[in-house]
Amino acid sequence: MDNHSYNYPSDCTPLTNCKSGRKANGSTVVNMGQAADKCPPRDYLLWSLCNTLYVNFCCLGFFALIYSIKARDQKTQGNLQLAQECSDKAKWYNILAAGWNLLVPLLAIVLLVLLLIHLGTSEGSFDFFGEDGFQSFMKLFSW
Repeated sequence: MDNHSYNYPSDCTPLTNCKSGRKANGSTVVNMGQAADKCPPRDYLLWSLCNTLYVNFCCLGFFALIYSIKARDQKTQGNLQLAQECSDKAKWYNILAAGWNLLVPLLAIVLLVLLLIHLGTSEGSFDFFGEDGFQSFMKLFSW
């Protein structure tokens, strides 16, 4: 680069102090982007996709996915208020879906443990694979 293509004063060259008539302003303002209260809402798309693919009790994960996509669309269109509303709905549907996704396996484990405890404390032996195995098993559930 040659300096003659730029219009610098003769006493002001790049990376040096200028002694010309330009005066320094007392403050410097640096724009770092949007403020914290103006940041765009989250869309929770990955969380919604995981909840949709795993168990998906009562289609809660699918509803979360729909609102996540709506939130992303509204965010790209610049409608941040509607994007925030869709984001909040997606978050709550994801919370409900994740709760159910954790509750169903936990209930299955608890029922299995209770069944094993009941089988261990009941009198007699239960031969599930023998001749009377199914009848012995059904006696557990008869009143």
